[in-house]
Amino acid sequence: MRREPAAFLWDIREAASRIQEFVAGLTYEAFSSDALVRSAVERQFEIIGEALNQLSKVAPGIAGEIPEAPRIIAFRNILIHGYAVLDQQIVWRVIHDHLPPLLAAVDGQLKSSPQS
Repeated sequence: MRREPAAFLWDIREAASRIQEFVAGLTYEAFSSDALVRSAVERQFEIIGEALNQLSKVAPGIAGEIPEAPRIIAFRNILIHGYAVLDQQIVWRVIHDHLPPLLAAVDGQLKSSPQS
C-alpha cells in the first residue's frame, strides 16, 4: 500500500521533535559523551532522511519545498554507511542550525496539506 505524502511529513516532524527532546538541556560535552543519546539522535536522523527520500519519490514537488532535501538525504547515508568517521560536532551543528528550519518547513507543508 502506498503511503500518502503527509505520512512522510509526519514521520519527519515526529523524528525532528524527538531529537529536540533528546538533547534538550544538554551541552555538546554531555551529548558527545552519552552513547545512548547519540545513538537515539542518529536513529531519528536516519528516519528523517529515509522519510524524505521516500517523499521525493512519491511527491517530488513537496519534497522540493523542503530546504536542503538532497543534503538531508545524504546526511542519512553518511550516518548509515559512514558511521565509523562520523564527526559528532557536525551532528551537534545540524541539530541546532538545520533542524529548526527543517521542522518549520515540514510544519508549513503539513498545514497546507489537504491530508493533514
